Amino acid sequence: MTLKKLLIIVSVCLIGFGLCISCGKKVEKDAYKVGAVFSVTGRASFLGDPEKKTAEMAVEAINKAGGINGHPLDLIIYDDEGDATKCNLAVKKLINKDKVCALIGPSLSGLSLAVLPVAEKNEIPLVSCAASYKIVNNEETGKPYHWVFKTPQSDSMAVEAIYSHMKTHGINKIAIMSGTTGFGASGRAELLRLAPDHGMTIVADEKYGPKDTDMTVQLTKIKGKAPQAIVNWSIGPTQVVVVRNWKDLGMKNITFYQSHGFGSRENIKLAAGAAEGVLCPLGACNIAEQLAADHPQKAVTMKYLKDYKDKYNETLSSFGGHAWDSVHLVADALSAVGCDKAAIRDYIEITKGFVGQHGVFNFSPDDHNGLTKAAFNMVVVKEGDWALTD
Repeated sequence: MTLKKLLIIVSVCLIGFGLCISCGKKVEKDAYKVGAVFSVTGRASFLGDPEKKTAEMAVEAINKAGGINGHPLDLIIYDDEGDATKCNLAVKKLINKDKVCALIGPSLSGLSLAVLPVAEKNEIPLVSCAASYKIVNNEETGKPYHWVFKTPQSDSMAVEAIYSHMKTHGINKIAIMSGTTGFGASGRAELLRLAPDHGMTIVADEKYGPKDTDMTVQLTKIKGKAPQAIVNWSIGPTQVVVVRNWKDLGMKNITFYQSHGFGSRENIKLAAGAAEGVLCPLGACNIAEQLAADHPQKAVTMKYLKDYKDKYNETLSSFGGHAWDSVHLVADALSAVGCDKAAIRDYIEITKGFVGQHGVFNFSPDDHNGLTKAAFNMVVVKEGDWALTD
């Protein structure tokens, strides 16, 4: 045998050996990239921090179970620090540089409203974790924005839940207070708009800034009007300040309602006992252990509660639940249609019966929130915790 023939035989054998090795390898599929923008630090960290933790936990569980049809899920998270400019830049980076399939967030209503035009222009599905009904309703057309969805119950639903509870308890003379943030302004508008439909007379309408540290002036004015109840609409430290001022002024005879923005046990702790008796509408994830055994959300809320406590050793809040719902909605769409932005959008829009932390979602071309006021439970602060009330 010539040297030339020997070299040819050896080469062929090596190639064949290499092919056999390749045949034995598990070919990993490309990751599906999803972008998220949360207010992890800054003025709204009480929203963004649990959202980030929840989203990371959910993605970790999905990947541990094999990913999405064999594709790892790659969640790219940016912190907007509660700043509109940083939020806008982060969303554009996720779209143009990271090439994500879909977007989750932002945490705040004002920031969601600021970036929804970016999602619309770039034709990419965005599932917001903020509450304002304006996020999914184009007031000019009267229809939902084409590419935008959201998971929190809308402020209009929260108002209806509060007003319905008031009616059953003979309350119809009320005062309202609201922060001047996007969330506060949107809630105030709904409180005013829906009052006549529910027979509510608003005798006082007071506002305050997001950095105000004392609302005794506003509450003193309200006290002079002698309402049966007060509804406060804000997020962050101000909603705790208002409650403490309410107690300090001896106004416990005036029933106090908070919005769904009060949905964190940290707010109860910060109120240092002043929140006892405060009422608010909250999603099922806040009261998982109190739900009936046959409640449709019992299983998912109990699992989330256990997983979150085991991983972070913290109590969960409404806000992390919004991220849970958003991540799983997008993951379900990816599982069904892959990384096709238009197909993801179309799939979410026809999703029915999705059991989440904040309700059973039924989306449609006319409804990009998919919830009704039935997604709320009216709760009261009792002995330093949430308790169901009638």
